Amino acid sequence: MKTADPVRDYLSTVEREASALPADRRQELLADLAEHIEVTRAERPDAAIGEVLAELGDPRAIAATALSEAGYGAAGVPARSGADAPARCGKVHPLVPLLMLTLSLPFMMVFPDLPGPLFGVLFRITGAVLLCTSVHWTAVQKTTGVLLTAVLPTAIIVSWNLSSGGSAGDTTALLANLVATVLLAGVATWLWRVRRA
Repeated sequence: MKTADPVRDYLSTVEREASALPADRRQELLADLAEHIEVTRAERPDAAIGEVLAELGDPRAIAATALSEAGYGAAGVPARSGADAPARCGKVHPLVPLLMLTLSLPFMMVFPDLPGPLFGVLFRITGAVLLCTSVHWTAVQKTTGVLLTAVLPTAIIVSWNLSSGGSAGDTTALLANLVATVLLAGVATWLWRVRRA
């Protein structure tokens, strides 16, 4: 819908066309464009606003470029690369790897026979892979998360089993498992809070 303000119309078109971008990236794009328009108008007060906007370029082309740079194809559909493989753009909900990493240890504790440890290890590996390939966290957050939820508990469990013969029935083992579960839940909570939208 056209208004009396051509700048607002221009920015609204960019915002609408770039709606597939994450909100923070879209707002950053709009702020950059608004700043560029403002600076150009201050430097050249005699230039018509239509001329300034024309020099900036077509708003649809700007949105398409921003989508392309963010890994999206036409119409905001995630771009495909290689043999039509979907690009990693957060297809898995960020809660999935966190739940897999957190529940791996309690699963092994509840089902100590063959399926429990096997599925616990599979949960831990799959959760770590999903965490590492997600776009919801920075590289430092991913590394910290994997170290604290996958590597450290595994090292503790292995060293415990090697040093004590793996007796899981005593109070010390139960206490160690509970502390490890609290650690996993704490790290998962931290990762959930610092995730990107």
